[in-house]
Amino acid sequence: MNRKRNGHLKYGLAFAALLALLLLFLGWSLCAGSVEIPLEEVAEVFAWKLGCAPAPGASSAAGIVWEIRFPRALAAILLGGALGLSGYLLQTFFRNPIAGPFVLGISSGAKLLVACLMVFSLGHAVRVTSAAMILAAFAGALASMGLVLLMAGRVEQTAGLILGGTMIGYICSAATDILVTFADDTDIVNLHNWSQGSFSGISWENTGTAERPASINKAVIFLIYEKIVCSARWHVNYFLPRPPPERAFKI
Repeated sequence: MNRKRNGHLKYGLAFAALLALLLLFLGWSLCAGSVEIPLEEVAEVFAWKLGCAPAPGASSAAGIVWEIRFPRALAAILLGGALGLSGYLLQTFFRNPIAGPFVLGISSGAKLLVACLMVFSLGHAVRVTSAAMILAAFAGALASMGLVLLMAGRVEQTAGLILGGTMIGYICSAATDILVTFADDTDIVNLHNWSQGSFSGISWENTGTAERPASINKAVIFLIYEKIVCSARWHVNYFLPRPPPERAFKI
């Protein structure tokens, strides 16, 4: 009992420390930049938005903090957390510490479909919205994951499944490179900026568009957390033969 209590205390302190670091870096990102803004002015902007203080004066701090820096910081926190959660789920499902969206080719599949959407849409002067790019990335990731699961019935070890996912990732990356070779320079720049994951152009509209599906997925995951992780009936041999315990986390 004491060991369990000490474990809970240790994890609680770790999460508290991470939360403190998150708030520290959030404050730093709102204050630092090409225009230095004191923390007092940042607090005044938030107090004004919450209705606890009058509107700030003619200073540009309110527009910089609320319209530029805060949406970018919030999007980085929310979407970065979603990426970390996806890696955790893949590692739990496949019982392998290196399983992730990059290793299994999921990210490459998402990039391939987004590249197709950008090249063909922009080539025909069709505006690509954030929602369309999110749907394209989701469809590409889902297709890659489907191929990985189809391969699961033909391999006997998790290591083979990881290698198969890596192979799918390389195939998608090669197809993306071929597509980019025949694309216009503008399409190449747009795709490069998107694939680097830059938050430089994020607005409140983009943040809301990206967070809605992420929030739904997070809610569903937490609701079925017990079935994913804690239930004895939910383990990797639904797709693969279950390895011995001492080899479960080895390649």
